[in-house]
Amino acid sequence: MPRSMRRLLKSLAGATALAGALVPPPAPAAETIGGERTFSFVALGDMPYRLPDDIAKFDRLIAAINALKPAFTIHVGDIKGSSTPCSDAMLQQSLDQMQTFEGPLVYTPGDNEWTDCHRREAGAFDPRERLTKLRSLFYANPGRSLGKTPMVLESQAMVMAEFAPYVENARFERNGVQVFSVHVVGSNNGFEAQDPAAASEFFARDKANVAWIENSFKKAQNANANAVVVFMQAEFDQARLPSGAMPRQSGFANVLDALEKGAQAFGKPVLIVNGDEHFIELKPMRNSRGKPIPNMLKLMVYGENDIHAVRVIVDPDSAGVFGFVPLIVPENLK
Repeated sequence: MPRSMRRLLKSLAGATALAGALVPPPAPAAETIGGERTFSFVALGDMPYRLPDDIAKFDRLIAAINALKPAFTIHVGDIKGSSTPCSDAMLQQSLDQMQTFEGPLVYTPGDNEWTDCHRREAGAFDPRERLTKLRSLFYANPGRSLGKTPMVLESQAMVMAEFAPYVENARFERNGVQVFSVHVVGSNNGFEAQDPAAASEFFARDKANVAWIENSFKKAQNANANAVVVFMQAEFDQARLPSGAMPRQSGFANVLDALEKGAQAFGKPVLIVNGDEHFIELKPMRNSRGKPIPNMLKLMVYGENDIHAVRVIVDPDSAGVFGFVPLIVPENLK
């Protein structure tokens, strides 16, 4: 059994009771499993990493997802490896491949496609220029998802005039579940204090992200949503510190505080989906002080060497709402 599969099974075993405890269980007569509003979506990210070698593997995964016909698919960013040049041709190739998804695909950027493009092996690009290019290609129509059958989205640029550049922050609703993306990336969320241009970009985007989180949770509350799904690229790196607390210089602290505040006010199940670390994991979400947030789970998806995905089963009318099934492509295990 692959190490990633063992890790997932261990995580799922520990999370089963936790998921059921997200909200008080209803009376037995009210419990529904696989109700009429049940749907599924697929989560993936950090792929294809090694170009061009992984293109065929990603094509096989896309074919497997197309056969499942999920309600939608989310890609949590890093559409290439950190050492692959951040060229226009690479971005276009990735977009073309994403457009082979039969159903809607919603994508949020990762650090490899813009933040880290200043690295010599990535082509020594200006990261801010690459972000502008990324937005012009992947978010040319911010009111629509990617995929052959796109769905209507609400982007931050459309509903919050103050944050017009942030076309990548998007949201939609499905059967009583509010889903939204937030542009939070690895490499400390792009916060480089010694680089004035990077710092300026970070502070502006961080402000937009916090506003989007607050606005989206408020919308979920007003709609009396059953659950919320939030997806982004970054892992918050809390496991690297003994206490799990955020260091003061973290580029993630404000976002994490906003997520905790929003989840607490919402009071129902919240699922965070992210990538960045390239292994699958399911565990409680922790706040900036390292303490678990009672109604939040965090799913980190496969990536890099493991070109697979996770199918998330969503039953809005059940207590725990979320269930998880690995989507393994056997040919990609070789």
